Amino acid sequence: MFLKELQLYQFKNHTESKFSFTEPVNCFVGDNGAGKTNILDAIHYLSQTKSYFNHIDKQNIQFEQNYFMLKGIFEKDQDITEIQCNFKEGETKNIKKDKKKYKRFSEHIGRFPVIIISPTDTNLIIEDSEVRRKYIDSSIAQYKQSYLQMLIQYKKNLKQRNALLKQFVEKGYFDNLSLEIYDKKLIEYGNNIHLERTEFIKQLNPVFNKYYKEISDSKETVNLEYKSQLNDNDFSTLIHSSREKDRMSKTTHVGIHKDDLLFQMNNYPIKKTGSQGQQKSFLIALKLAQFEFIKKQAGFKPILLLDDIFDKLDDHRILKIIGFVNKNVFGQVFITDTHKERSEEILTKAAINYNIFKIENGKLNNEKAK
Repeated sequence: MFLKELQLYQFKNHTESKFSFTEPVNCFVGDNGAGKTNILDAIHYLSQTKSYFNHIDKQNIQFEQNYFMLKGIFEKDQDITEIQCNFKEGETKNIKKDKKKYKRFSEHIGRFPVIIISPTDTNLIIEDSEVRRKYIDSSIAQYKQSYLQMLIQYKKNLKQRNALLKQFVEKGYFDNLSLEIYDKKLIEYGNNIHLERTEFIKQLNPVFNKYYKEISDSKETVNLEYKSQLNDNDFSTLIHSSREKDRMSKTTHVGIHKDDLLFQMNNYPIKKTGSQGQQKSFLIALKLAQFEFIKKQAGFKPILLLDDIFDKLDDHRILKIIGFVNKNVFGQVFITDTHKERSEEILTKAAINYNIFKIENGKLNNEKAK
């Protein structure tokens, strides 16, 4: 898979930017705030139908404008595909494949997968379990569309069940039969989602460990543990035994929406015991394992987006990642950096074919180096 062309129109600080890509490695350089990361986010939008950094579409429109447009030309298996994303404030966002609008965004997810490594990935460690569930779900959805449909249906029924619980309290009655309708759906979708998540983490763990050892050169042991109420309990039994508690609190206390992914180092939470360097290695290994897993499942290499890694990582970790590029582990790679000379030096030393694009105030400077 190869992104050949990219166009941004009124997207964040880009009034109109167009790029053509001919090399496997492409580096956007410029000062902080120039708009480099916004280009990576545009690629993520065209892959995942949403921003990696800000999921509120209207906040991604350029200041004092009322819509944005993104367009990408992808080549996969010798087929050329145009993907376009349009959003106008007050209207529904639409995604088009070869000028034909998708009926559901879920039809597009997984066609052109991307993996991003960003300084904001620290949220996976410091934020609550929802962020880690999204990591699991976005990984599986990029190679299995049926999973995304199950997840959508689970969330829909969960929302309706919670609304019914609130209605019971407000109107002063309780109807077991009405609740049972939603329980059956939650149990059906929840059990299938749990099986998919369990298998994903089981297969991801050894790959994650391999990358961690290569990046860190350290002796500590790391592990990913999937925490779920369904690991040791029957979902049907759980939801029925929790019914009275749910009725009193007007919300659903059991299910896969309570799952978590525990990040462990030497059998302790890395959030509490890991140094900053260890946490960085942990997160990079996690994302590279995600890349390899999706590559294996999809049968081709996703696009890799590396945001500001030269600034945030030490030379040892940078050389490890660039070494993977040189070994042809990755396919097409997009990098952002604040120092053009540093990028050129690192990539030239690694004997990698690359293009550099200089970005200034949301515009391509047209200064290209190879």
